[in-house]
Amino acid sequence: MTNTSGLLTGKIVLITGASRGIGEAAARLFAQEGASVVLAARSTDTLTRIVAEIRAKGGTADAVTLDLADRAGIRTAIDQVEELHGRLDGAFNNAAVVQQPGPLDMTTDDEIDEQFEVNFRAHWTAMTAEAALMRRHGGGAIVNTSSIGSRRANPVLPAYGAMKRALNSLTESAAVTWAKDGIRVNGITPGGTATAMIDQWEAATPGIKAHITATSPAGRMAEPHEVAEVAAWLLSDRASMVSGALVPVDGGAGA
Repeated sequence: MTNTSGLLTGKIVLITGASRGIGEAAARLFAQEGASVVLAARSTDTLTRIVAEIRAKGGTADAVTLDLADRAGIRTAIDQVEELHGRLDGAFNNAAVVQQPGPLDMTTDDEIDEQFEVNFRAHWTAMTAEAALMRRHGGGAIVNTSSIGSRRANPVLPAYGAMKRALNSLTESAAVTWAKDGIRVNGITPGGTATAMIDQWEAATPGIKAHITATSPAGRMAEPHEVAEVAAWLLSDRASMVSGALVPVDGGAGA
């Protein structure tokens, strides 16, 4: 049954990177909190399954195909949200790609280009299209997923960290630029989170999970739903005066 008194009741929310990890957890949580969710990712088969599971529990969910490397495709996906619902109240820009771990001087030009294209420019494209749609209907809220690796030196993932730090700046600039339009923009900086991305990193750098756990004051990695909870609050009306913030979700690891 649809939640009529949830944190996001009545809101239309787009989630990118919704086929797994934090994005999938967010899609399920936001629907439980009353939002009509639009899931976006490249993997449409996976999205179809998640949408069906959300609907089976009484939620409202749809899926659109989105490849962050395709700027025109990003705009088309957001146009599809308008076709489905007529407006957009919230956007959780969560999709990303991780680089092959390695030192700065071993990072290839192709890896740098991919990091720029997917982890920075795609967010710029998505945010401007989302804001244009929100502006036509009185405002909204945007949350971008950055990383703890954007807040400090990141010698193992230098291109990833650099693009996420650039995303932090873009988030803050957008918050100031669009405040007059009733659009709030915030970021979250998760620490180690139990997702497929961490599994990829572990495969390339055995022992990284144990290192993250050992260096976390909380003594563990975050679960995807714990990160999604913070995004849900930032997208809700309860965060009405929060904009331009970069909220750590790392169990104190960045303190």
